[in-house]
Amino acid sequence: MSSRSPSRTTSRGAAALTLAKEYPVCAVTLDICLPDINGWRVLRRLKQDLATRHIPAYIVSTEDDRERAHAMGAVGTVLKPLQTKETIDDLFGEIRRFVERPVKELLVVEPDDGRRERLLALIGNGDVHSTAAAESREALKLLDEHRFDCIVYDIQTPDANVDAVIDHVNGHSPCSETPLVMYSEEPMLLDDAMTDRLARSASIRHVQSPDRLLDEISLLLHRPVSALAEDQRQMLQKLHEDDAVLNGRRVLIVDDDVRNIFALTSVLERYNMHILSAETGRDAIQILQDTPDVDAVLMDIMMPEFDGLDTTRAIREIPELKELPIIAVTAKAMKGDREKCIEAGAWDYLSKPVNPEQMLAVLRAWIRR
Repeated sequence: MSSRSPSRTTSRGAAALTLAKEYPVCAVTLDICLPDINGWRVLRRLKQDLATRHIPAYIVSTEDDRERAHAMGAVGTVLKPLQTKETIDDLFGEIRRFVERPVKELLVVEPDDGRRERLLALIGNGDVHSTAAAESREALKLLDEHRFDCIVYDIQTPDANVDAVIDHVNGHSPCSETPLVMYSEEPMLLDDAMTDRLARSASIRHVQSPDRLLDEISLLLHRPVSALAEDQRQMLQKLHEDDAVLNGRRVLIVDDDVRNIFALTSVLERYNMHILSAETGRDAIQILQDTPDVDAVLMDIMMPEFDGLDTTRAIREIPELKELPIIAVTAKAMKGDREKCIEAGAWDYLSKPVNPEQMLAVLRAWIRR
């Protein structure tokens, strides 16, 4: 947000994801109606990637869906059109205030002394200042007096007043849209009215394990994973490297060299993935039209005649395949290659020789539902 941090712009979601990884981005403003990828998928991809999930995102769009935006991890929303300079100044003023405040404020409401200490140790400090409360009455007083960026609330608190806390989260101006994480290591016993209210609030999440709690807090407080302690990083990496998301998924590998198809297939089949293959672009298009449940495509770019760029463009012309994740794979790491792939309609990019772990991470991110 300074003169040494130039802004970068793009009209394409895939290019935005690339820029977010390649440059020290401090914030993202994101439209939903993009020409290549729906903006909601771009936001989801940003927040699922441990390398970019800490970047605060602001939705600036004609789509007025604030609840969905906050549920997916966006910090704020602004409705288009931006009709006045004051509106634009207010948006970037909010971004600047958020970015230039390196320490975030967390309120932890936990009645049990031992569990409270464990939670504070799990969360850590440095970029987070944690304030602890042992009961709801004390928490509500703190909410009246201070602005918090996130609240962790143990539903087992003896004087639990969930309604009052939710009212503060949703309606009390200093705490407007403050994320609330309901934490309980035991199943929550709530009446139907409260269950419905929790379900309808985009600012409220529920977790039942320490690793999920750390994951949610890191996401909601926009903590860079690289800045966490080693044990915290390992906990999050293990949580996100879940192989279950790959199980049973169908991937089409398009490559004119059968040896490359075999090499990639041998890696993916270890994760119980179903592999289809095509040695030409035209065969790939036919397979996709005949097989409606393909989850992702690994597209070799350097194919003779109808190359990967032409094939990708042709696939994007088919209405039912516009939302299919296509990952470009190329042996030439030339300047501008990534941009050409994204311009053609690819959503991501891998260089040969393909790093198996990088390929798996990209596939996990794109096909996760």
